[in-house]
Amino acid sequence: MPKSQNPVVRLITAPFRFIRWLITAPFKFIRSTFQRVNAFFTEEEEDTPLPDAVAKTIENPMGLMVHLDALRKHLLRCVLAMVITTALAMIFMHPLLNYLSTPLEGGLESLQAIDVTEPVGTVMKVALLTGFTLAFPYIALEIWMFIAPGVSRRSRMYGLLAIPIATLFFVAGMAFAFYLVLPTALPFLLNFMGINTMPRPSSYIGFLTTLMFWMGVAFEFPLVIYLLAKLGWVKAKFLRQQWRLAIVIIAVAAALITPTVDPVNMSLVMAPLSVLYFLSVGLASLAEAGRL
Repeated sequence: MPKSQNPVVRLITAPFRFIRWLITAPFKFIRSTFQRVNAFFTEEEEDTPLPDAVAKTIENPMGLMVHLDALRKHLLRCVLAMVITTALAMIFMHPLLNYLSTPLEGGLESLQAIDVTEPVGTVMKVALLTGFTLAFPYIALEIWMFIAPGVSRRSRMYGLLAIPIATLFFVAGMAFAFYLVLPTALPFLLNFMGINTMPRPSSYIGFLTTLMFWMGVAFEFPLVIYLLAKLGWVKAKFLRQQWRLAIVIIAVAAALITPTVDPVNMSLVMAPLSVLYFLSVGLASLAEAGRL
């Protein structure tokens, strides 16, 4: 048995090997990070059309495992970021709950829980939404770092610059839901047919977080379309031709997002979504012009 594999020798040298790891690990991490950043900005790769990429994957299915392993690492880092930001949100939970309850008459004190676990579930919903919002820039960066090796250097730079814009769009969508949609929908919900409703934490926070999250996601649509058009995966002409179908889909999405089905609240959601769609068509045209 080699001396290096002797259990006694390994046990004796374990503290020294641990100290060596503590010293060398930061340098290895910095070096690997520098190499990834340098490759991101310097390596050039031609954009591959989507049909060609699918054909290559079918011809060499084992090559897909490399990408799946890379995706696993990116997703793991996203989850770790979410854990950190969610824990940070728990520190400021009481001010967050107070602020989210301001549209209610009486604020947080007007919410009455019935189930024993209801307050815990309410706190977790707010913590997860806040944690996701705080981690959104990093999550977007990890997703783009997974996609970036398959596109050209110029497209990588466009995607990198789009991350802060995507964050602003997501926050703008949540603000739109909280400051415009909610104040209109809430009186309708709490006094429908003259029936006075006593809101519960789970129901109020549940539909509030759902509304804010999906409106934030919906506001990402123009940016996503722009990037897809920049990569050549979406055509502005196709979007212009299918605007009637898009309006129908937007109406269905508005009915799912809004807490009520009355035309006033649906219109409040449909109007910005429709504007975002036609804005997406214009951005797709600009992206195609930039590819020429």
